Amino acid sequence: MPDVPLKDQVRADLNDARRGRDKLRTTVLSTFISEIRNREIEVGGELNDEQVQGVAISAIKRRREAAELMRANGRAELAEKEEQEAAVLQGYLPAQLTEDEVRAMVRDAVAAGARNLGDVMKQVSPRTKGRFEGKELNRVAKEVLAG
Repeated sequence: MPDVPLKDQVRADLNDARRGRDKLRTTVLSTFISEIRNREIEVGGELNDEQVQGVAISAIKRRREAAELMRANGRAELAEKEEQEAAVLQGYLPAQLTEDEVRAMVRDAVAAGARNLGDVMKQVSPRTKGRFEGKELNRVAKEVLAG
């Protein structure tokens, strides 16, 4: 299959969702395309795949935070909807790293001379961006540094 720009893939998936009358995917992908357009207006040009993934990461994070709030306020059905929306967007990110893979990266960073959380995050964050949640990376790094 030829290498299709991610934004074009999202548009094609939106059309498929509309044809299939998949209300959740249609809503999520329409919103996602709007967010991509807004970001393009901000930067003054087309977004590359990595930038589109950055928009997806932000959208996923917002939905997960909303789900946590809703669940804390006894609105499990709304939290579930937010999590389903995040799962749709997750499909546009590279394969996720496991906690063990990230733990190994953190250990490598410590072995290479990183002595505090800031040093570890500086070395490992760029390698995990879009593939492992930053909050979880912070937790793993703290655990490894604590011994």
